[in-house]
Amino acid sequence: MGRLTAWVAGVLMVAGAFICAASAQTRATNMSQAAGVLPSGLGEAVDRDVAKIRDATARFKATEAAEASGYKRVTGCVENQPAGAMGYHFQNDALLDTTLDVDHPEVLVYEKKPDGAFKLNGVEFLVPISAWTAAEPPRIMGQALKKADRLGIWYLHVWTWEPSPSGLFADWNPNVKCGSPSAMHH
Repeated sequence: MGRLTAWVAGVLMVAGAFICAASAQTRATNMSQAAGVLPSGLGEAVDRDVAKIRDATARFKATEAAEASGYKRVTGCVENQPAGAMGYHFQNDALLDTTLDVDHPEVLVYEKKPDGAFKLNGVEFLVPISAWTAAEPPRIMGQALKKADRLGIWYLHVWTWEPSPSGLFADWNPNVKCGSPSAMHH
């Protein structure tokens, strides 16, 4: 029985090594495909969370997939020139609570390209002000959410698909354009 146990343990160790190697290679591939986003320069924990967000939202590159999963367009293109734009916000109301989870962002942020197609640029984490009872702001990815009294939310943008020269967590991304006279200006 001792030999069998040792053999099974050996097989499991080898299998585990292959799984870890494959996982590391997949993560390296994901990071290399995030030019300008990863590495963020904000540490391994933030980079890990960005990679998780990208993995969780890759299926929403098409707005049709996002809408089929409960995300609905709630804004036109939001901009604040010359600082940049946020883009179009697609929000999943079922996720609006006090729980923040990198695998389930409350908002997906898109840009409409000249051909009319939408491009996923990032996410936004939201907590309704009315639901948050703690004295300190909600936090995710080591960041405190910002309070927008006028909108009734705590929020944090994360530019996971379109690098922002203003920073990973900046409100406005100068690379994002609205290009429409109907854009919402701040």
